[in-house]
Amino acid sequence: MPGGRLTQPERQQIALGLADGLAYAEIARRLERPTSTITREVMRNGGPTGYRADLAHRATEHRAHRRKPAAPRGTAAAPAAHGRDAEEVRAFEETFTTVMMGSGMPKMMARVMASLTLADSGSLTASELSERLQVSPASVSKAVAFLDGQGLIRRERDERRRERYTVDDDVWYQAMMASARSIAQIVETTRQGVTVLGSDTPAGNRLENVARFLDFVSESTARAAEQARAILHTKPPAAPEESPTAPGGSGSS
Repeated sequence: MPGGRLTQPERQQIALGLADGLAYAEIARRLERPTSTITREVMRNGGPTGYRADLAHRATEHRAHRRKPAAPRGTAAAPAAHGRDAEEVRAFEETFTTVMMGSGMPKMMARVMASLTLADSGSLTASELSERLQVSPASVSKAVAFLDGQGLIRRERDERRRERYTVDDDVWYQAMMASARSIAQIVETTRQGVTVLGSDTPAGNRLENVARFLDFVSESTARAAEQARAILHTKPPAAPEESPTAPGGSGSS
């Protein structure tokens, strides 16, 4: 399977595949690349409808030139927790970030959210985020203010009186409920429009249909979030304990 950066011809094949309506997995299979590579490439370069091979290639070259030089030889990389592959984790974090950006979240906010979500502790300080993302403390502060305002993270003080930013287990539940409330507000406003325009007019009828549709979506979203909330608090299964084996034997009689 090919490795390394995508080539310009490969990017052209990605663009052709998207134009033909192929799924990322099928494009990846044809290029003999991991599906995550194709997903990350498309999402960070305009998404499935805005992807352009030449622009993507130039943007990647530009990013490569801006990257910091590699650490001197002999400098050991920090060991990854739980035996994880550090490069795979980094690549997934980038993919996760680009997917959140595709949903409308600004880039720096998405980067901070991804870092907090993928940290085992679910909690990092401003300095830890700044070092991890290689950005200024001011950038972190702005992103944190946005996420805090959206109710996606919370602030707390640790034992050293440092401010920490934490992603709660309930964050996705809260996000879905906020979405449901936002849709409900649109429903209320839309129904006001029906009164203004008249329910027996084409425009009024259109707004009424929109209101009914969004009302159903809002109620379904809130109900599903409530029903599934407990899933967010499911703990990983405990590792099975090894049964002791008698010295010098297999334990069988």
